[in-house]
Amino acid sequence: MTDDRYTVISADCHAGADLLDYRPYLESRYHDDFDAWAASYVNPHEDLLADTADRNWNSARRLAELEADGIVAEVVFPNTIPPFFPSAALMAPAPSGTEFEQRWAGLRAHNRWLADFCAEAPGRRAGVAQILLHDVDEAVREVRRTREAGLTGGVMLPGTPPGSGLPELHSGAYDPLWAVCAELDVPVNHHGGSASPPLGDEPAARAVFMVETTWFSHRALWHLIFGGAFRRHPGLRLVLTEQGSGWIPGVLDMLDYYHGRLVASASRAATAEAKFGVGLGEAMGDSPAGIWRDHCFVGASFMRPHEVPLRHRIGLDKIMWGSDYPHDEGTHPHSREALRLAYAGVPADETAAMLGTNAARVYGFDLARLAPLAARVGPSITDLTEPLDEIPPNATSPAFARGGAVRVW
Repeated sequence: MTDDRYTVISADCHAGADLLDYRPYLESRYHDDFDAWAASYVNPHEDLLADTADRNWNSARRLAELEADGIVAEVVFPNTIPPFFPSAALMAPAPSGTEFEQRWAGLRAHNRWLADFCAEAPGRRAGVAQILLHDVDEAVREVRRTREAGLTGGVMLPGTPPGSGLPELHSGAYDPLWAVCAELDVPVNHHGGSASPPLGDEPAARAVFMVETTWFSHRALWHLIFGGAFRRHPGLRLVLTEQGSGWIPGVLDMLDYYHGRLVASASRAATAEAKFGVGLGEAMGDSPAGIWRDHCFVGASFMRPHEVPLRHRIGLDKIMWGSDYPHDEGTHPHSREALRLAYAGVPADETAAMLGTNAARVYGFDLARLAPLAARVGPSITDLTEPLDEIPPNATSPAFARGGAVRVW
Protein backbone atom coordinates (compact mmCIF):
# COMPACT_ATOMS: atom_id res chain seq x y z
CA MET A 1 0.00 0.00 0.00
CA THR A 2 1.28 3.46 -0.93
CA ASP A 3 0.10 6.63 0.79
CA ASP A 4 -3.24 6.62 -1.00
CA ARG A 5 -3.40 3.50 -3.18
CA TYR A 6 -3.45 -0.26 -2.68
CA THR A 7 -0.82 -2.60 -4.10
CA VAL A 8 -3.01 -5.30 -5.64
CA ILE A 9 -1.47 -8.70 -6.37
CA SER A 10 -3.82 -11.23 -7.93
CA ALA A 11 -3.13 -14.61 -6.33
CA ASP A 12 -5.11 -16.37 -9.04
CA CYS A 13 -4.45 -15.71 -12.73
CA HIS A 14 -3.99 -18.14 -15.62
CA ALA A 15 -1.73 -18.28 -18.68
CA GLY A 16 -0.16 -20.64 -21.17
CA ALA A 17 1.35 -20.77 -24.65
CA ASP A 18 -0.52 -21.09 -27.90
CA LEU A 19 -0.43 -24.77 -28.85
CA LEU A 20 2.31 -24.73 -31.52
CA ASP A 21 4.44 -22.32 -29.50
CA TYR A 22 5.16 -25.11 -27.04
CA ARG A 23 7.20 -27.00 -29.65
CA PRO A 24 10.53 -25.20 -29.04
CA TYR A 25 10.21 -25.96 -25.34
CA LEU A 26 9.89 -29.73 -25.89
CA GLU A 27 12.93 -31.99 -25.88
CA SER A 28 13.80 -32.60 -29.53
CA ARG A 29 13.11 -36.33 -29.27
CA TYR A 30 9.39 -35.51 -28.89
CA HIS A 31 9.13 -33.15 -31.87
CA ASP A 32 7.91 -35.70 -34.43
CA ASP A 33 5.31 -37.07 -32.02
CA PHE A 34 4.21 -33.54 -31.19
CA ASP A 35 3.83 -32.61 -34.86
CA ALA A 36 1.62 -35.64 -35.46
CA TRP A 37 -0.45 -35.00 -32.33
CA ALA A 38 -0.89 -31.26 -32.97
CA ALA A 39 -1.94 -31.83 -36.58
CA SER A 40 -5.05 -33.71 -35.50
CA TYR A 41 -5.79 -32.05 -32.18
CA VAL A 42 -9.07 -30.14 -31.90
CA ASN A 43 -9.20 -27.64 -29.05
CA PRO A 44 -12.37 -28.22 -26.99
CA HIS A 45 -12.26 -24.86 -25.19
CA GLU A 46 -14.13 -21.99 -26.83
CA ASP A 47 -12.26 -19.35 -24.85
CA LEU A 48 -8.97 -20.61 -26.28
CA LEU A 49 -10.30 -20.20 -29.83
CA ALA A 50 -11.74 -16.69 -29.42
CA ASP A 51 -9.95 -13.51 -30.43
CA THR A 52 -9.25 -12.89 -26.74
CA ALA A 53 -7.26 -16.14 -26.36
CA ASP A 54 -3.96 -14.29 -26.71
CA ARG A 55 -4.47 -12.85 -23.22
CA ASN A 56 -2.87 -16.13 -22.16
CA TRP A 57 0.45 -15.45 -23.91
CA ASN A 58 0.50 -11.86 -25.19
CA SER A 59 2.60 -10.29 -22.47
CA ALA A 60 2.07 -6.67 -23.48
CA ARG A 61 -1.71 -7.02 -23.75
CA ARG A 62 -1.85 -8.84 -20.46
CA LEU A 63 0.16 -6.23 -18.57
CA ALA A 64 -1.95 -3.42 -20.02
CA GLU A 65 -5.26 -5.06 -19.12
CA LEU A 66 -4.16 -5.95 -15.61
CA GLU A 67 -2.87 -2.45 -15.00
CA ALA A 68 -6.13 -0.97 -16.29
CA ASP A 69 -7.85 -3.22 -13.76
CA GLY A 70 -5.66 -1.92 -10.93
CA ILE A 71 -3.46 -5.05 -10.61
CA VAL A 72 0.35 -4.79 -10.53
CA ALA A 73 1.45 -8.43 -10.11
CA GLU A 74 0.04 -11.93 -10.46
CA VAL A 75 0.42 -15.56 -9.49
CA VAL A 76 0.22 -17.48 -12.77
CA PHE A 77 -1.57 -20.84 -12.87
CA PRO A 78 -1.83 -22.81 -16.15
CA ASN A 79 -4.65 -22.42 -18.64
CA THR A 80 -3.92 -23.53 -22.22
CA ILE A 81 -3.37 -27.04 -23.60
CA PRO A 82 0.15 -28.41 -22.99
CA PRO A 83 1.58 -30.91 -25.48
CA PHE A 84 -0.02 -34.37 -25.50
CA PHE A 85 -2.90 -33.41 -23.18
CA PRO A 86 -6.58 -33.82 -24.11
CA SER A 87 -7.51 -30.59 -22.32
CA ALA A 88 -5.98 -28.06 -19.94
CA ALA A 89 -3.86 -29.99 -17.45
CA LEU A 90 -5.81 -28.59 -14.50
CA MET A 91 -8.88 -30.63 -15.48
CA ALA A 92 -7.34 -33.45 -17.53
CA PRO A 93 -7.90 -37.04 -16.38
CA ALA A 94 -4.90 -38.95 -15.09
CA PRO A 95 -2.72 -40.38 -17.88
CA SER A 96 -2.60 -44.05 -18.69
CA GLY A 97 0.69 -45.90 -18.58
CA THR A 98 1.34 -45.36 -22.29
CA GLU A 99 0.60 -41.63 -22.03
CA PHE A 100 2.70 -40.92 -18.97
CA GLU A 101 6.07 -40.15 -20.58
CA GLN A 102 4.63 -37.76 -23.16
CA ARG A 103 2.43 -36.01 -20.61
CA TRP A 104 5.47 -35.36 -18.44
CA ALA A 105 7.31 -33.98 -21.47
CA GLY A 106 4.36 -31.67 -22.12
CA LEU A 107 4.37 -30.32 -18.58
CA ARG A 108 8.11 -29.73 -18.65
CA ALA A 109 7.61 -27.76 -21.88
CA HIS A 110 4.93 -25.64 -20.23
CA ASN A 111 7.15 -24.97 -17.23
CA ARG A 112 10.02 -23.85 -19.50
CA TRP A 113 7.68 -21.57 -21.44
CA LEU A 114 6.29 -20.16 -18.21
CA ALA A 115 9.75 -19.30 -16.90
CA ASP A 116 10.39 -17.25 -20.04
CA PHE A 117 6.95 -15.64 -19.82
CA CYS A 118 7.54 -14.57 -16.22
CA ALA A 119 10.96 -13.21 -17.14
CA GLU A 120 9.26 -10.81 -19.59
CA ALA A 121 7.83 -8.94 -16.58
CA PRO A 122 10.49 -9.14 -13.86
CA GLY A 123 9.11 -9.06 -10.34
CA ARG A 124 5.50 -9.05 -11.51
CA ARG A 125 4.74 -12.73 -12.23
CA ALA A 126 5.09 -15.73 -9.93
CA GLY A 127 4.70 -18.77 -12.15
CA VAL A 128 3.24 -22.00 -10.76
CA ALA A 129 5.00 -25.14 -12.03
CA GLN A 130 3.06 -28.24 -13.06
CA ILE A 131 3.89 -31.80 -12.06
CA LEU A 132 2.38 -35.27 -12.11
CA LEU A 133 2.21 -37.52 -9.05
CA HIS A 134 2.76 -40.82 -10.84
CA ASP A 135 6.54 -40.59 -10.41
CA VAL A 136 7.42 -38.82 -7.19
CA ASP A 137 11.15 -38.80 -7.92
CA GLU A 138 10.51 -37.05 -11.25
CA ALA A 139 8.21 -34.58 -9.48
CA VAL A 140 10.99 -33.79 -7.01
CA ARG A 141 13.45 -33.19 -9.85
CA GLU A 142 10.99 -30.87 -11.57
CA VAL A 143 10.41 -28.87 -8.39
CA ARG A 144 14.16 -28.33 -8.07
CA ARG A 145 14.57 -27.48 -11.75
CA THR A 146 11.69 -24.99 -11.92
CA ARG A 147 12.79 -23.27 -8.72
CA GLU A 148 16.25 -22.80 -10.22
CA ALA A 149 14.63 -21.56 -13.44
CA GLY A 150 12.95 -18.73 -11.54
CA LEU A 151 9.37 -19.93 -11.05
CA THR A 152 8.46 -18.44 -7.67
CA GLY A 153 4.76 -19.38 -7.58
CA GLY A 154 5.47 -22.85 -6.25
CA VAL A 155 4.05 -26.08 -7.56
CA MET A 156 0.50 -27.05 -8.52
CA LEU A 157 -0.66 -30.20 -6.76
CA PRO A 158 -2.77 -32.20 -9.27
CA GLY A 159 -4.88 -34.05 -6.71
CA THR A 160 -5.84 -37.73 -6.57
CA PRO A 161 -9.49 -38.08 -7.65
CA PRO A 162 -11.30 -41.33 -6.90
CA GLY A 163 -10.46 -43.90 -9.55
CA SER A 164 -7.09 -42.36 -10.44
CA GLY A 165 -5.15 -45.33 -9.11
CA LEU A 166 -2.76 -43.01 -7.27
CA PRO A 167 -2.06 -43.20 -3.54
CA GLU A 168 -4.26 -40.79 -1.60
CA LEU A 169 -2.67 -37.49 -0.60
CA HIS A 170 -2.42 -38.59 3.03
CA SER A 171 0.00 -41.34 1.96
CA GLY A 172 3.63 -41.25 3.02
CA ALA A 173 4.50 -42.00 -0.62
CA TYR A 174 4.57 -38.25 -1.26
CA ASP A 175 6.99 -37.41 1.56
CA PRO A 176 9.90 -36.74 -0.85
CA LEU A 177 7.73 -34.14 -2.60
CA TRP A 178 6.70 -32.44 0.64
CA ALA A 179 10.34 -32.53 1.77
CA VAL A 180 11.72 -30.73 -1.28
CA CYS A 181 8.95 -28.13 -1.17
CA ALA A 182 9.71 -27.43 2.48
CA GLU A 183 13.46 -27.36 1.84
CA LEU A 184 13.20 -24.86 -1.03
CA ASP A 185 10.32 -22.84 0.48
CA VAL A 186 8.08 -23.77 -2.46
CA PRO A 187 4.35 -23.25 -1.83
CA VAL A 188 2.15 -26.24 -2.68
CA ASN A 189 -0.90 -24.87 -4.51
CA HIS A 190 -4.09 -26.87 -4.89
CA HIS A 191 -6.43 -25.20 -7.36
CA GLY A 192 -10.18 -25.71 -7.53
CA GLY A 193 -11.33 -28.30 -10.08
CA SER A 194 -8.09 -30.28 -10.11
CA ALA A 195 -9.22 -33.27 -8.05
CA SER A 196 -12.72 -34.04 -9.33
CA PRO A 197 -13.46 -37.52 -10.71
CA PRO A 198 -14.87 -37.91 -14.24
CA LEU A 199 -18.67 -37.71 -14.21
CA GLY A 200 -19.56 -37.78 -17.89
CA ASP A 201 -20.99 -35.04 -20.08
CA GLU A 202 -24.74 -35.27 -19.54
CA PRO A 203 -26.52 -32.16 -18.24
CA ALA A 204 -26.90 -33.77 -14.82
CA ALA A 205 -23.21 -34.64 -14.72
CA ARG A 206 -22.23 -31.07 -15.47
CA ALA A 207 -24.52 -29.77 -12.74
CA VAL A 208 -23.17 -32.32 -10.25
CA PHE A 209 -19.64 -31.25 -11.14
CA MET A 210 -20.45 -27.62 -10.29
CA VAL A 211 -21.92 -28.65 -6.93
CA GLU A 212 -19.13 -31.05 -5.98
CA THR A 213 -15.93 -29.72 -7.53
CA THR A 214 -14.88 -27.44 -4.68
CA TRP A 215 -15.47 -30.19 -2.12
CA PHE A 216 -13.15 -32.55 -3.96
CA SER A 217 -10.51 -29.82 -4.00
CA HIS A 218 -10.93 -29.16 -0.27
CA ARG A 219 -10.02 -32.80 0.45
CA ALA A 220 -6.31 -32.00 0.09
CA LEU A 221 -6.52 -30.01 3.31
CA TRP A 222 -7.70 -32.80 5.59
CA HIS A 223 -5.65 -35.44 3.79
CA LEU A 224 -2.41 -33.58 4.47
CA ILE A 225 -3.49 -32.63 8.00
CA PHE A 226 -4.52 -36.13 9.12
CA GLY A 227 -1.65 -37.68 7.16
CA GLY A 228 0.88 -35.81 9.29
CA ALA A 229 2.65 -34.11 6.37
CA PHE A 230 2.99 -30.83 8.25
CA ARG A 231 4.43 -32.49 11.36
CA ARG A 232 7.06 -34.34 9.33
CA HIS A 233 7.85 -31.28 7.20
CA PRO A 234 7.49 -28.16 9.37
CA GLY A 235 8.35 -25.81 6.50
CA LEU A 236 5.57 -27.09 4.24
CA ARG A 237 3.00 -24.51 3.10
CA LEU A 238 -0.34 -25.29 1.42
CA VAL A 239 -2.39 -22.77 -0.59
CA LEU A 240 -5.99 -23.60 -1.54
CA THR A 241 -6.96 -21.45 -4.52
CA GLU A 242 -10.28 -20.65 -6.25
CA GLN A 243 -12.30 -22.82 -3.88
CA GLY A 244 -14.04 -20.04 -1.97
CA SER A 245 -13.12 -19.14 1.60
CA GLY A 246 -16.36 -19.02 3.59
CA TRP A 247 -16.24 -22.77 4.17
CA ILE A 248 -12.94 -22.68 6.07
CA PRO A 249 -14.06 -21.78 9.64
CA GLY A 250 -16.76 -24.45 9.69
CA VAL A 251 -14.52 -27.12 8.22
CA LEU A 252 -11.76 -26.34 10.72
CA ASP A 253 -14.29 -26.63 13.55
CA MET A 254 -15.40 -29.99 12.15
CA LEU A 255 -11.83 -31.25 11.73
CA ASP A 256 -10.98 -30.17 15.29
CA TYR A 257 -14.06 -32.03 16.53
CA TYR A 258 -13.06 -35.26 14.79
CA HIS A 259 -9.45 -34.87 15.83
CA GLY A 260 -10.34 -34.46 19.51
CA ARG A 261 -12.93 -37.19 19.44
CA LEU A 262 -10.75 -39.76 17.64
CA VAL A 263 -7.60 -39.07 19.65
CA ALA A 264 -9.58 -39.43 22.88
CA SER A 265 -11.23 -42.64 21.70
CA ALA A 266 -7.87 -44.23 20.91
CA SER A 267 -7.24 -44.72 24.62
CA ARG A 268 -10.57 -46.47 25.16
CA ALA A 269 -10.13 -49.87 23.58
CA ALA A 270 -13.66 -50.95 24.43
CA THR A 271 -15.27 -48.36 22.12
CA ALA A 272 -16.13 -48.96 18.50
CA GLU A 273 -14.35 -45.75 17.52
CA ALA A 274 -11.06 -46.64 19.20
CA LYS A 275 -9.49 -48.11 16.07
CA PHE A 276 -10.13 -44.94 14.05
CA GLY A 277 -7.98 -42.77 16.30
CA VAL A 278 -5.02 -45.05 16.84
CA GLY A 279 -1.78 -43.18 16.13
CA LEU A 280 -3.56 -40.04 14.95
CA GLY A 281 -2.31 -37.72 17.68
CA GLU A 282 1.30 -38.76 17.19
CA ALA A 283 1.05 -38.51 13.40
CA MET A 284 -0.43 -35.01 13.33
CA GLY A 285 1.30 -33.25 16.19
CA ASP A 286 -1.06 -30.26 16.39
CA SER A 287 -4.80 -29.80 16.02
CA PRO A 288 -6.23 -29.06 12.54
CA ALA A 289 -6.88 -25.42 13.48
CA GLY A 290 -3.30 -25.10 14.71
CA ILE A 291 -1.96 -26.62 11.51
CA TRP A 292 -4.06 -24.22 9.44
CA ARG A 293 -2.70 -21.30 11.46
CA ASP A 294 0.93 -22.32 10.95
CA HIS A 295 0.98 -23.75 7.42
CA CYS A 296 -2.02 -22.90 5.24
CA PHE A 297 -3.35 -20.05 3.09
CA VAL A 298 -6.30 -19.42 0.81
CA GLY A 299 -6.25 -17.93 -2.66
CA ALA A 300 -9.65 -16.32 -2.14
CA SER A 301 -10.45 -15.57 -5.76
CA PHE A 302 -13.02 -12.79 -6.18
CA MET A 303 -13.78 -12.84 -2.46
CA ARG A 304 -17.49 -12.18 -1.91
CA PRO A 305 -19.24 -9.91 0.60
CA HIS A 306 -20.53 -12.76 2.76
CA GLU A 307 -16.98 -14.14 3.14
CA VAL A 308 -15.32 -10.92 4.26
CA PRO A 309 -16.88 -10.85 7.77
CA LEU A 310 -15.23 -14.24 8.38
CA ARG A 311 -11.74 -12.90 7.68
CA HIS A 312 -10.55 -13.02 11.29
CA ARG A 313 -11.82 -16.58 11.77
CA ILE A 314 -10.09 -17.61 8.55
CA GLY A 315 -7.00 -15.63 9.54
CA LEU A 316 -6.41 -12.15 8.18
CA ASP A 317 -2.85 -13.12 7.31
CA LYS A 318 -4.07 -16.15 5.33
CA ILE A 319 -6.29 -14.52 2.69
CA MET A 320 -5.05 -13.58 -0.79
CA TRP A 321 -7.49 -12.01 -3.24
CA GLY A 322 -7.43 -13.09 -6.91
CA SER A 323 -9.06 -11.82 -10.09
CA ASP A 324 -8.95 -15.13 -12.04
CA TYR A 325 -7.83 -13.27 -15.16
CA PRO A 326 -8.43 -13.98 -18.06
CA HIS A 327 -11.41 -16.25 -17.29
CA ASP A 328 -14.89 -14.87 -17.86
CA GLU A 329 -15.79 -15.86 -14.28
CA GLY A 330 -13.00 -13.55 -13.18
CA THR A 331 -13.47 -9.93 -12.19
CA HIS A 332 -11.73 -8.31 -15.19
CA PRO A 333 -12.46 -5.60 -16.27
CA HIS A 334 -14.48 -4.78 -13.15
CA SER A 335 -12.02 -5.62 -10.39
CA ARG A 336 -12.36 -2.22 -8.74
CA GLU A 337 -16.12 -2.69 -8.50
CA ALA A 338 -15.66 -6.21 -7.11
CA LEU A 339 -13.27 -4.87 -4.48
CA ARG A 340 -15.70 -2.12 -3.50
CA LEU A 341 -18.50 -4.66 -3.20
CA ALA A 342 -16.44 -6.89 -0.92
CA TYR A 343 -14.24 -4.55 1.09
CA ALA A 344 -16.12 -1.27 1.58
CA GLY A 345 -16.06 -0.54 5.30
CA VAL A 346 -13.08 -2.80 6.02
CA PRO A 347 -10.09 -1.02 7.64
CA ALA A 348 -7.48 -0.04 5.06
CA ASP A 349 -4.66 -2.02 6.69
CA GLU A 350 -6.76 -5.19 6.64
CA THR A 351 -7.76 -4.65 3.02
CA ALA A 352 -4.12 -4.06 2.10
CA ALA A 353 -3.17 -7.40 3.64
CA MET A 354 -5.77 -9.33 1.67
CA LEU A 355 -5.08 -7.50 -1.60
CA GLY A 356 -1.32 -7.70 -1.66
CA THR A 357 0.75 -7.97 1.50
CA ASN A 358 -0.11 -11.60 2.17
CA ALA A 359 0.57 -12.69 -1.42
CA ALA A 360 3.89 -10.83 -1.38
CA ARG A 361 4.92 -12.77 1.72
CA VAL A 362 3.83 -16.18 0.40
CA TYR A 363 5.16 -15.82 -3.15
CA GLY A 364 8.13 -13.52 -2.62
CA PHE A 365 7.00 -10.36 -4.40
CA ASP A 366 9.00 -7.22 -3.57
CA LEU A 367 6.46 -4.62 -2.43
CA ALA A 368 9.00 -1.79 -2.62
CA ARG A 369 9.67 -2.67 -6.25
CA LEU A 370 5.93 -2.71 -7.03
CA ALA A 371 5.17 0.51 -5.14
CA PRO A 372 5.82 3.02 -7.98
CA LEU A 373 3.50 1.12 -10.32
CA ALA A 374 0.87 0.73 -7.60
CA ALA A 375 1.03 4.48 -6.99
CA ARG A 376 0.10 5.00 -10.63
CA VAL A 377 -2.50 2.29 -11.33
CA GLY A 378 -3.66 0.82 -8.01
CA PRO A 379 -7.19 1.46 -6.73
CA SER A 380 -7.33 4.36 -4.32
CA ILE A 381 -8.04 3.78 -0.66
CA THR A 382 -10.84 6.32 -0.87
CA ASP A 383 -12.47 4.58 -3.84
CA LEU A 384 -12.68 1.25 -2.04
CA THR A 385 -14.37 2.78 0.98
CA GLU A 386 -17.40 3.62 -1.17
CA PRO A 387 -20.04 0.86 -1.20
CA LEU A 388 -20.99 -0.36 -4.66
CA ASP A 389 -24.51 0.75 -5.50
CA GLU A 390 -24.87 -0.84 -8.93
CA ILE A 391 -23.49 -4.06 -10.39
CA PRO A 392 -21.80 -3.49 -13.79
CA PRO A 393 -24.38 -4.63 -16.36
CA ASN A 394 -21.90 -6.74 -18.34
CA ALA A 395 -20.22 -8.37 -15.32
CA THR A 396 -19.98 -12.17 -15.55
CA SER A 397 -18.06 -12.97 -12.37
CA PRO A 398 -19.62 -14.84 -9.41
CA ALA A 399 -18.12 -12.01 -7.37
CA PHE A 400 -21.28 -10.09 -8.24
CA ALA A 401 -23.75 -12.99 -7.97
CA ARG A 402 -26.38 -12.89 -5.27
CA GLY A 403 -26.99 -15.85 -2.99
CA GLY A 404 -23.42 -17.05 -2.62
CA ALA A 405 -23.82 -17.37 1.13
CA VAL A 406 -25.94 -20.49 0.65
CA ARG A 407 -22.81 -22.48 -0.25
CA VAL A 408 -21.83 -24.93 2.49
CA TRP A 409 -18.39 -25.68 1.03
